[in-house]
Amino acid sequence: MSNAEATIDEVTRAERLRPDETAEILALARVAGDADGADPLDEHVLLRLRDPGAAAVHLTARATDGTLTGYAHLDTTDPGGIGVELVVHPAYRRRGTGRALARGVLAVAAGPLRAWAHGDHPSAAALAVDLGFARARVLWQLRRPLTAPLAEPRLPDGLTLRAYRPGDDDAAWLALNARAFAEHPEQGRWTADDLRLRLAEPWFDPAGFLLAVEESSGRLLGFHWTKVHERPGSARIGEVYVLGVDPAAHGGGLGRALTTAGLAYLRDRRSLDRVMLYVDESNSAAVALYERLGFARWSAHVNYHLG
Repeated sequence: MSNAEATIDEVTRAERLRPDETAEILALARVAGDADGADPLDEHVLLRLRDPGAAAVHLTARATDGTLTGYAHLDTTDPGGIGVELVVHPAYRRRGTGRALARGVLAVAAGPLRAWAHGDHPSAAALAVDLGFARARVLWQLRRPLTAPLAEPRLPDGLTLRAYRPGDDDAAWLALNARAFAEHPEQGRWTADDLRLRLAEPWFDPAGFLLAVEESSGRLLGFHWTKVHERPGSARIGEVYVLGVDPAAHGGGLGRALTTAGLAYLRDRRSLDRVMLYVDESNSAAVALYERLGFARWSAHVNYHLG
């Protein structure tokens, strides 16, 4: 019997994973991401998978030969609803695996659900509609070539740029991040643990975490945290990872200056020729800023709500 013809065993649930199970899930996500052109699990889920103490519910589906064919992750720590991400192995699609996992999610979840469909695939949209989920939010990925002309950063008077200092800047940055993203459903709720996990990631480079500082007081008023994606078999690409401005400093051009400074860093210091970022479709001001800077839409990620 071929893999495509093998039957799927019953979906199983766990609240802790063994290291070998985590490795299987990460490998499955890489295969699916390579096939689809969009990673099926976001960074938050990947960090939680690698953190053995993270609270989550894990649903797995396996073929009769033991092959992992699908995985669903339920983040139970969000007070606004259970976060759901689901991935099916490309060789086992159109056989009911995704639907079985989705029904498993509905069977174990208590409360509102928030499910991401990375890449906005038609099959994910059809499954969401069938199960009663409503399309609630769209996150765009925009891209820009770094070979195109880039304006010189022009900071407002009295501000200077410097690199992030891990440990020294943590508390002040968390407070600024909370102010800058007070209305954002995820970013504004970052905790010290969220920051710590990312500062420990292999890609973290403090030189690429730019802070806008008021010279007279040392107060942080904005930041541009850049990231470089390096994956075997794929071209390197930079990312506008997080960019934020204190509401008190809005309207002075700081956001544009921070954006161009980070892009220049990725181009000149990291020798990159392309960059991406994520922005909510509904954030018209940010979308307009990025389009003026030469970014264009590349793909979409959709969040579906139930309950």
